[in-house]
Amino acid sequence: MPLPYLIELGNRLTNGLASLPADRRERHRAFVLSRQMPDGGFAGREDGSDLYYTAFAVRSLAVLNVMSAEDGERLVPFLRQQARGQLTVIDLVSWLYSALVVQSCAQVDLLEEFHPEWPTRLAEMLETFRTRDGGYAKTLEGAAGSTYHSFLVALCYELVGQPLPEPNRLVQFVFDRQREDGGFVEIAPMKRSGTNPTAAAAALLRMFNALDDELRDDMTAFLKEVRGDEGGFQANTRIPFSDGLSTFTALLTIQDLKLPGLYDSARVREFIDGLEFAGGGFRGAQWDTQADVEYTFYALGVLGLLA
Repeated sequence: MPLPYLIELGNRLTNGLASLPADRRERHRAFVLSRQMPDGGFAGREDGSDLYYTAFAVRSLAVLNVMSAEDGERLVPFLRQQARGQLTVIDLVSWLYSALVVQSCAQVDLLEEFHPEWPTRLAEMLETFRTRDGGYAKTLEGAAGSTYHSFLVALCYELVGQPLPEPNRLVQFVFDRQREDGGFVEIAPMKRSGTNPTAAAAALLRMFNALDDELRDDMTAFLKEVRGDEGGFQANTRIPFSDGLSTFTALLTIQDLKLPGLYDSARVREFIDGLEFAGGGFRGAQWDTQADVEYTFYALGVLGLLA
């Protein structure tokens, strides 16, 4: 059985970053750990633990291969506390991935504390986010499916070892989000494709063996349009600058779909290196003035993919 997408990606990035110099690795480890709060969670750009940013901190430490058993143990109280609350889809993915990393590095199994049938119950809960268009919404109140949150739901099903119900409905939902420029949009009313929803769509279609050469050609045409002058990729054709997130998702899509001739490794590396702070951490774009754990993960991810 293949590994879940997030686990396979994490292993791939860890292998890619294996040759990162020790001093550079330590700088970024120190930056990430500087954002850990007293309760064990991690903060974004403002103080206060946040499950979303905690997951990016954990992912950064994991791909750098610098997460110790002690680091994992410090996370346990925060993750236990978060498990008692009402979680969104993105929270669930963040929590599950973090819990699996803690289990691996600290030998603490947070999942065994739940009811024996929790994977089935979690799958039932995920279906409450499903919308009439076949996708999954961001919240229970959402009336329309989101390409990105549908991708997150598929990741959740993988992480808990449950099959996603009616996958053909989800595939059709993704097809319906494609636009004439060859890319995909986040929600149905949108007209202009985005790099990140296109990456989510590509990953979903790849998961369910629904890609063909025509779709690959379409995505190639779209990704050519969002290549930035700085060497990275833009979020869409109206945004005049590249950013770390879009560069990571574009590069991942290009490699996963084996799309030829869409980036110059040296120029992408130069762009990402330009986002790095000497004291550790990465910013999101050239105009940005502050590092955070999310964009640090994306930048490390790009360096891992380039390797």
